[in-house]
Amino acid sequence: MSGHSKWHSIKHKKAKEDAKRGKIFTRLIKELTVAARMGGGDPEGNPRLRQAIDAAKAANMPKSNIENAIKKGTGELPGVTYEEAIYEGYGPAGVALLIETLTDNRNRTVAEIRHILDKHGGNLGETGCVGWMFDRVGYICVPKEGVPEEEIFEKALEAGATDVQDGTDMWEIYTEVGDIFEVKSALEAAGLDVESAERTAVPQSEVHVEGKEAERLLKLMDKLEDHDDVQNVFSNFDIDDEVVAAFEAEE
Repeated sequence: MSGHSKWHSIKHKKAKEDAKRGKIFTRLIKELTVAARMGGGDPEGNPRLRQAIDAAKAANMPKSNIENAIKKGTGELPGVTYEEAIYEGYGPAGVALLIETLTDNRNRTVAEIRHILDKHGGNLGETGCVGWMFDRVGYICVPKEGVPEEEIFEKALEAGATDVQDGTDMWEIYTEVGDIFEVKSALEAAGLDVESAERTAVPQSEVHVEGKEAERLLKLMDKLEDHDDVQNVFSNFDIDDEVVAAFEAEE
């Protein structure tokens, strides 16, 4: 199980807890607003908005909240203007970090991100220092239960996927970024249950991290993900399953 997959699994469990507290709604509303502002309010012609709506529905966000966030993005309702900012840097053991944010105050956000990195053994780098290490792809998760390997490979490749990998409890399906929703729809039409579908950044290679540095890195990732302006954090680490399990047990 790759480092990318491990952190996705942690994020997935964390999102369920955040959803219970309503905390995840703020992040989703920002994404809905920005997606609508950049690509229009029609999800059929705006893949990013379509993904944001799917994520909001999965988190049980009320329909009215979704509609209002979209209207703020299109200008039909007044609202805060958020802008995208991507920060690049390094964590413990020199792992690469790609941090996507949506903010209404870049100066505040970069100062707070720098503080989190410094406190947990990382540092902020220059633009472009690690971005080249990642490939932008579509990422779809299908629960493994009741879906044999031969079936998922056949259906995923027929749907237009570029790769299928064996996760712990999920089949992990990769696509070209622009094909993610076509592949998702084809998988659902083929009778498969799609747990999630999203744009992601996959590292071209990974750095194995052990011991105290691994624990420190996971805490850093967790703190970054907890920041109100952070939408996604991508890294190229690989950590042993036992360390990940111990970290999850502490949460």
